Amino acid sequence: MSELKVKDKEIVVPGDVLAEGMEYLPAAGTYRENDKIIASRLGLVNVDRRLIKIIPLTGRYLPKKNDIIIGRVIDITIGGWRLDINSAYSSMLSMKDATSDFIRKGEDLTRWFDIGDYMVTKIVNVTSQNLVDLTMRGPGLRKVKGGRIIAVNCNKVPRIIGKGGSMVGLVKKATDCNIIVGQNGFVWVSGNPESEALAEEAIRMIEDNSHVSGLTEAVKEFLEKKTGRKLEIGYSNEGFENQGHNDSPPREMGSNDNSGGDSNDY
Repeated sequence: MSELKVKDKEIVVPGDVLAEGMEYLPAAGTYRENDKIIASRLGLVNVDRRLIKIIPLTGRYLPKKNDIIIGRVIDITIGGWRLDINSAYSSMLSMKDATSDFIRKGEDLTRWFDIGDYMVTKIVNVTSQNLVDLTMRGPGLRKVKGGRIIAVNCNKVPRIIGKGGSMVGLVKKATDCNIIVGQNGFVWVSGNPESEALAEEAIRMIEDNSHVSGLTEAVKEFLEKKTGRKLEIGYSNEGFENQGHNDSPPREMGSNDNSGGDSNDY
């Protein structure tokens, strides 16, 4: 008979036995040894039906194909733009993937993106040499203007997003800010200065307490106290790209529904 040896959201270290028996299946951060599932990294246990995985507490962003991220232009080359994506790996946005415009050889590329610009972009390929290819050609992918960029632990992104986008949606509703959460741990927040500051405070609260059960309700109470508004926790089944944004294409990540990748509330 199978037995779960740990509780959901419990912190474990490498070597800890998480479950015994064949009913449970190992996922990221775990491995099977005979009939036992064992942790291979430090982190939080996430039990999703029969699947057991470990959410790491630390570590830089590991790029994955199809992730929607936020990057900052750090260099301009003959062939395009090099971006900082909060990773040890080099990332490149080529001219053909940056725009549908025809760019002549020798053109001043700062007409499109300049050093220091932030943009919502998508990973289209990670090579065997760990080079990351990006694209701006897709719904909701664009340069972001104004607002502020908040850098968070990329491993806390699923918690900041929340189940079905519930957490980021709560912050957006309370602050009336536009919010985009990149899977790489860069978050763009745009609103009036007071609202941006409150949104950042809420996001930091989520990041610092990501291991705590009942966090969504705690954040709701915090925001209600700060704003004097009654809030409801909402969920969406539409997927991370269908976000709605006041001044952008209708399919955009990170507003009030969901945002990027694995959005289960762990």
